[in-house]
Amino acid sequence: MRRATPIQQTAAWLAFAGLFSSFAVAQSPAVPAAVRGEPRLIAQPIGEDRGAAALTQSLRRLGTWASLMMIIAHPDDEDGAMLTYEGRGQGVRTSQLTLTRGEGGQNAISADAYDELGVIRTNELLRADEFYGVKQYFGSEADFGFSKTQEEAFAQWGHDRVLYDAVLAIRRERPLVLVATFVGAVTDGHGQHQVSGEIEQEAYVAAGDPKVFPEQFSLGVRPWSPRAVFSRMPFAPVTGQGMFDYATGKWAPVRFENYVTKETTANHLSEDVRIPSGSYDPVLGRGYGQIAREGWGEQKSQNGGGNPTLSGDSESEYHRWATSVQGLKGRQTSFFAGMDTSIAGLASLVTGDASEPAPSWLTTGLKEIAARVDEAQKACVATRPDTVAPVLKAGYAATIALRQSVTAKLPASDGRTDLIAELEVKEREFQHALALALGLDLQVYTTRQSGAQAGPFGGGMEETSRSVSPGDPLEVRIHTGNATNKAKLERVWLQSNDGKPWTAEGTRTAPSGEVTIQAKVPEDAKPTEPYFTRPTIEQPYYDISRPEWRGLPFAPYPLSGWAEFRYDGVPIVLGETVQTMQRVVGHGGVFEPLLVTPKIGIKVIPDSQILPLDGSPLAVRVTVHTEGPAEGKVKLKLPEGWTATPAEASFHRKVFGDTEGILFEVKPPAELQTAALDKPFVLKATAESDGRTYSSGWQRVGYMGVRPYNVYHRAEMRTRAIDVKVTPGLRIAYVMGTGDTVPQAMEGLGIHPHLLTTAELLSSDLSIWDALVLGIRAYSARPELGMIQARLDSYVEGGGTIIVQYQSNTFPAPYQLTLGRIPERVVDEKAPVKILVPDDPLMTTPNRITDQDFNGWVEERGHSFLDTWDPAFTPLTESADAGQDPQRGGLLVAHPGKGTYIYVAYALYRQLPELVPGSYRLLANLLSAAKPSSK
Repeated sequence: MRRATPIQQTAAWLAFAGLFSSFAVAQSPAVPAAVRGEPRLIAQPIGEDRGAAALTQSLRRLGTWASLMMIIAHPDDEDGAMLTYEGRGQGVRTSQLTLTRGEGGQNAISADAYDELGVIRTNELLRADEFYGVKQYFGSEADFGFSKTQEEAFAQWGHDRVLYDAVLAIRRERPLVLVATFVGAVTDGHGQHQVSGEIEQEAYVAAGDPKVFPEQFSLGVRPWSPRAVFSRMPFAPVTGQGMFDYATGKWAPVRFENYVTKETTANHLSEDVRIPSGSYDPVLGRGYGQIAREGWGEQKSQNGGGNPTLSGDSESEYHRWATSVQGLKGRQTSFFAGMDTSIAGLASLVTGDASEPAPSWLTTGLKEIAARVDEAQKACVATRPDTVAPVLKAGYAATIALRQSVTAKLPASDGRTDLIAELEVKEREFQHALALALGLDLQVYTTRQSGAQAGPFGGGMEETSRSVSPGDPLEVRIHTGNATNKAKLERVWLQSNDGKPWTAEGTRTAPSGEVTIQAKVPEDAKPTEPYFTRPTIEQPYYDISRPEWRGLPFAPYPLSGWAEFRYDGVPIVLGETVQTMQRVVGHGGVFEPLLVTPKIGIKVIPDSQILPLDGSPLAVRVTVHTEGPAEGKVKLKLPEGWTATPAEASFHRKVFGDTEGILFEVKPPAELQTAALDKPFVLKATAESDGRTYSSGWQRVGYMGVRPYNVYHRAEMRTRAIDVKVTPGLRIAYVMGTGDTVPQAMEGLGIHPHLLTTAELLSSDLSIWDALVLGIRAYSARPELGMIQARLDSYVEGGGTIIVQYQSNTFPAPYQLTLGRIPERVVDEKAPVKILVPDDPLMTTPNRITDQDFNGWVEERGHSFLDTWDPAFTPLTESADAGQDPQRGGLLVAHPGKGTYIYVAYALYRQLPELVPGSYRLLANLLSAAKPSSK
């Protein structure tokens, strides 16, 4: 197998990082001699990554080449405390591969679901990673919802797809150790968890085999064999009863498989490593577990925001599946036991297990680097960090010299390539340490005008547009700081991410601390959008637009700024993604990376709706967004025989922003208005302006605290005729929980629900409403509900109807009910549903509900099936996954006083946007349980 040479690998990495296109404000060469990393994305690092604390951690990293990769299934599966201990406390180069982006999970804070939720959870994990100190990779698998078995997850994703992603990440990062949260057994519960545990072990073997996925070598990677592989000790109990499977709530015989050796055991796994992950770091001022907990709490879509944790020792226990290290006995306190991870240990990359020693010049060179690092660690003083700069410079120069010697003197081999890669890592680490010691910093951001900027008290930056469009001019300011003035700023420049030149001219020929560059976005610049897409949510994996980006959190941002300093003859290069300044009321200025968007975007609202039940025209509302002055026409592309009024409409925008909704009335052929069809139809909208046609728009996904990102959608509406009836004249109030689109579906039924505010819940006359509908997780998101249970009970006893959709915890009700500690769910969307009381009004009026109404469902049957309930409740259905006990807690009804109380765990909120006919018929029956009032 022919391997990539170091030069080929470097070129491939540069292409991967998007660093070819550049333009400089100086006369020096276009590409600096220094080994460069990726531009910094984080404009304002957290406290642990600033000042003396950051320098101390940088020196820890310089003293070791230990590296570790964690492999997990979803964001928030990670052992954050362990990662923080290793990365910040021990100087280990840590990374993480997360197979999915969590798009199939629940959302505790908004209505964003599926791929939009995946983008949010991606950015939440990246924010958490800032605290852990890890580099993040992602798989191409999509979270398709809760799975109960390993077999189901592999059937959805495909074994080789998952293994490919893990092998690629390992070959890119070259970790010495692999760790996983899960073991690949039923104690992991979730089937996707089990897959991550198995694949971690399989990839331990496969990543080093040149016959496995050789096509990856064109991406600049090469085989790499980690030295050891671990998994965290099982969470679920393993006792004399067996081992507990929390996915099914049942006990199974003890059976753990070692996917490296292919051996199985009926015994409890041995605890081979215990990591003091909760220990205190006096430099950082708190324990690693406390730092990690703050990071975990940033994943708000899952936890709503975490609570701080108190100081105190805690540990992470791991089982070792395999290692190439010989002679280990007993429990260890390090993943790297028996490995020489000192600088001197780098020689093992070229000697391996051979008896022949490394060349003397190599061992001498490594000892020199190690000596300088040791000297810097001992001499570092928090108040005078610049005193270690000469020592760091000497170590940096020695590293450059040794890398050049390795390239020139050692014959081509895998070991030489690996050694060069590790020395390049050290060169980047030396540059980072020198920048911290010398007080160098870089901020790159867009501006509105040339000249000094300041807030009302000086030193501030003004708000700028978060995006630019093809052909737009822009002004970028590169600000550099040089606190000690011991380094010389040599040049600054901008670089595009895609190899296409952005024209620019600098305002200065000699760089200074402030340089403003005039640039222009290329006319063919592509939008900043996810490189991972899928045609429908039914596809359980993503299509990848650029193979070289596979594994990245997102496509590289379009533009970065760079500065090269020179300190006593050695280069120090800093880079940062170009930022914009956004003003958030109540928070202040927030940096966000510059994005590229089209000049025009177009949306259809809503994106799905059933045809009106009364045969009236379907209202299709189109909104056109422009990035500046624009005018043009909007048209609809309809199925054959459909008509739109008007046939086209004009828009005129004088400034940035959205048009008023442009309303089209769409009518299908007459024969479709009375027939229930087996398929939806797609209505498409386009905007034509300045000779171009636009057929998609973008949605800014995110919230305060995480970086937002644009997700693009075709300007389309899906519609279909559904045979459904609903009681006319109903007055419905809706209590929105964490967010869903059920009220929008009600509009399709001809009902216009009112969203109740907190004040209305607390004090308004609820009796004016025929029914109150509580959205998903409403009791978690709306604490006032717990305060007004007496009002709700009185309302239903007086003749009102309450419909409660799935909740995450046991909630108050007129009669007692409970959810299990781990609420039951039926995850197979095709699981049979048995109607227990076919003649109950909820099953007959005004639509006869049959098992046919449960055909065509997506993702799951339902979530949070009740565990127990008072005899006053009547269960109406029964469903279960294969092997699951029958679940009758999915749809129950009771009649307190004169009213009706309904609990529905079936996932209507997922089915309605997908125009599943049975979900509309069931919703219509639930709403029709209410009787129209005369109020």
